[in-house]
Amino acid sequence: MPDPATPTPTPSNTVQYDDFAKLELRVATVMECKAHPNADKLLVLQVDLGTEKRQICAGLRQHYQPEQLVGKQIVVVANLAPRQMRGEISQGMLLAASDPTSQRVIVVAPAEGVAAGSKVS
Repeated sequence: MPDPATPTPTPSNTVQYDDFAKLELRVATVMECKAHPNADKLLVLQVDLGTEKRQICAGLRQHYQPEQLVGKQIVVVANLAPRQMRGEISQGMLLAASDPTSQRVIVVAPAEGVAAGSKVS
């Protein structure tokens, strides 16, 4: 058992709490989803964040059919700066887990339904 008085090594990619606290994680409901017209790996999602609607592009096309995501609640980084992705604007980023064994990508979602825009902490 490690000695609690001995500090554990800090990995080079460790972030401080203040940096993590800058992220605004919110629950969004997917209203629409379609294949990106100019990218084989991207889906274009229209999401409801409670107080606003946004568009998010996500590299999920090989893992989900668009209709599988419509109506689903997902967790998004809501305060990420918008960026252009192959001609479409992405106004956030959804969170997903990648299973190295099965190669599956699973969208992060609340265990129970909550109001769109709910803060994740």
